[in-house]
Amino acid sequence: MKKIYSLLLLLLLSVTIKAQETYSFSLDQAIQYALENNYTVRNAALDIEAAEKQKWEATSYGLPQVDAGIDYQNWIKQQVSFIPSEIIGGDPGEFTPVVFGTKQNMNAKVTVNQLIFDGSYLVGLQSAKTFLMISNLAKEKTEQTIREAVINAYGNVVVAQETLEILYKNKEVLEKNLNETRILLQNGFAEEQDFQQQQITLSSIDNEINRSSRLEVISKQALNITLGIPIESVVELTENLEGLALKSTDLQILYKDFEIENHVDFRIADNQVLSDELLVKYEKSKSIPSINAFVNYNTFQYGNNLIFFDNFDDNWFDSSLFGLSMKIPVFSSLQRSSRTQQAKINLMQSEIDKYEVSENLKLQVSTAKNKYQFSLDQFQTSKKNLSLAESIAEKEQIKFFEGLSTSIDLTNTQNQLFGSQQDYIQSILEIIQSKVELENALNLF
Repeated sequence: MKKIYSLLLLLLLSVTIKAQETYSFSLDQAIQYALENNYTVRNAALDIEAAEKQKWEATSYGLPQVDAGIDYQNWIKQQVSFIPSEIIGGDPGEFTPVVFGTKQNMNAKVTVNQLIFDGSYLVGLQSAKTFLMISNLAKEKTEQTIREAVINAYGNVVVAQETLEILYKNKEVLEKNLNETRILLQNGFAEEQDFQQQQITLSSIDNEINRSSRLEVISKQALNITLGIPIESVVELTENLEGLALKSTDLQILYKDFEIENHVDFRIADNQVLSDELLVKYEKSKSIPSINAFVNYNTFQYGNNLIFFDNFDDNWFDSSLFGLSMKIPVFSSLQRSSRTQQAKINLMQSEIDKYEVSENLKLQVSTAKNKYQFSLDQFQTSKKNLSLAESIAEKEQIKFFEGLSTSIDLTNTQNQLFGSQQDYIQSILEIIQSKVELENALNLF
């Protein structure tokens, strides 16, 4: 019993350690980790593996197919037949019951089938290759999407942490102001309204801290899921908001040429056209004759008492057969023609879709460049506004404690500072998100 308790304790301990496993990532490390461990990426890799198996399945259809079989029969009660008695010297008009054949028999056979020619098989091989290409492109698209998701999730966590840090600093300042105002109120140099106004501001900050703390937990869990690790695991981020802003500031990207033929979405659309072209060929191939060949080998043994493999050469009787078969499509009441026309219509639709994709990609690049340029401009503006708001708040605080301004004025400047801080943090997040959006539009990976 003690051993069982010890094993259970070790098991629980190992589970606890695993649940509390700690990770540490820079942004690039987080992206690389997700590209290997994200659940969707892993499924995409399995899709490629399945496509490779499907390609071999299509290939093996045209390779030799070998089947073997063994049949054994034992008549527990042999069937009786009747023959005219006069054949064996009996009276005419009478029949005699006899048993034909042996009580036991065994047959072993091997058959080899080989496809000689089939137009649909050749098209099937090309289709299997195309399907594998589509699976690879789907994985590439998935990785692109996951990369963007990781960058956004990483940025959201950093923003949540930075927001909390600023809120705690603001709370420290507000508590200091509140204590000083309390002293002034006790000495008759401030009104109770001033003290109450600052209490309201401090309560608002406390609410924001609680809300931001919960958002931080959620954003961390979202990042964990994107990375492909349990949500209860601890993830430490080694980059701060300023560093991410610097890393995401790249004016050269605004002048990058867009090579639409290399974009993954365009290549997916192009492969769809190729797939539909093969479908047209496949439907046409159904009107072409197909040829198959086979060779068969049989060996047979019979007797009332089978001796199976003893004296093999004396007791087994061999036979072999070779043959060819040709299937010639003659008339299908226009069924094949109808399917071919449907395939051609699908091809025309995929060509239209491909053109639409190319136009949308051009618009996407133009929109992403404008959005990224705006986010850079907005960052510079919010940075200047934050500096001005800090200066105004500092001066207003001095004026308030010197009796030159009211608590309403102080609260307004403080709220203006808080808003400028949030605008500044949000502008950095916009740079991060708009840059990865532009990179995706330009297919820069």
